[in-house]
Amino acid sequence: MATMSVVVVGFEGAELVDISSVTSALALANRLGASPSYRIELATIDGRDITCDSGLRLGAQRALAEVSGADTVIVSGGLGHEDASRNPDLTQHVRRLAARARRIASVCTGTSVLAAAGLLDGRRATTHWFYAADIAERFPLVRLDPGPIYVRDGKVATSGGVTASLDLTLAFIEEDHGAEFARWVAMGMVTYLQRPANQAQMSIFTAAPRADHALVKRVLDHATAHPDGDLRTSALAGLVGVSTRQLTRLFQDHLKIPPASAVRRIRLELAARLVSTTDLSMSQVARRCGFGSAESLRQAFVIRYGTSPRRMRTTHTRSLAVR
Repeated sequence: MATMSVVVVGFEGAELVDISSVTSALALANRLGASPSYRIELATIDGRDITCDSGLRLGAQRALAEVSGADTVIVSGGLGHEDASRNPDLTQHVRRLAARARRIASVCTGTSVLAAAGLLDGRRATTHWFYAADIAERFPLVRLDPGPIYVRDGKVATSGGVTASLDLTLAFIEEDHGAEFARWVAMGMVTYLQRPANQAQMSIFTAAPRADHALVKRVLDHATAHPDGDLRTSALAGLVGVSTRQLTRLFQDHLKIPPASAVRRIRLELAARLVSTTDLSMSQVARRCGFGSAESLRQAFVIRYGTSPRRMRTTHTRSLAVR
């Protein structure tokens, strides 16, 4: 039976989930009858086991020098990514394998390894949002965007943090075996198929504008509870009994964005939730979330997520239909 070789590159301090999300999804694809199947190997610089950043030991199958080529090469991320990206032997092997591979990818902070190997120069890429600024500073030739779940630029792909590696792997499985097969893999992984590539890594319910300052928090909570209300900066300032100028200053001090930007982000995140989990019309979603029309919602969606609300709904509806 024909196989496709997938080499996962690990290093000391790699994130276990970055590796296991990839390997588990591909292994499940094999069990579900993927043809050609995947031959999956974990390779390290010297072929030795690695200690993941959680402290768990993980066994390697091969040394990178022993790998002559692979269909797909995926570099893991983790807290050890900086040391890995500064290891010339490791980056040289990644560069050598990338030249022959059909696909080269990184997950999470593994972006720094691809960047150090020169594989992202002039390309658009993503990484874990928390480390994006540092990686962008180290590699100014990379067009780094910390927002999307994953990014494809030619044969090079990069994904956001940790579980975004599963979204990228599902995209690869869909590319190899079709959307229906990828949905079955997603169902087996008990994950939500398949977040659009340009969906934001962060959600309002986990990492939207938040603040320790009581007054700013009160404004944000009000905006989240009343997205269809009057959320102009002057109205919000009156709500909490301060001047417009003072409210703007507090938002800049604590969130680094003005009140209007925070409100727009909240409205968009809530709209995305309604688009993906309800059958409300786009006009209804727009009204509930404070947009003047379905068209203004669409324009804001494209700017924020790189996709239209209808496209996002189609993606989510397909996965629910399979279930």
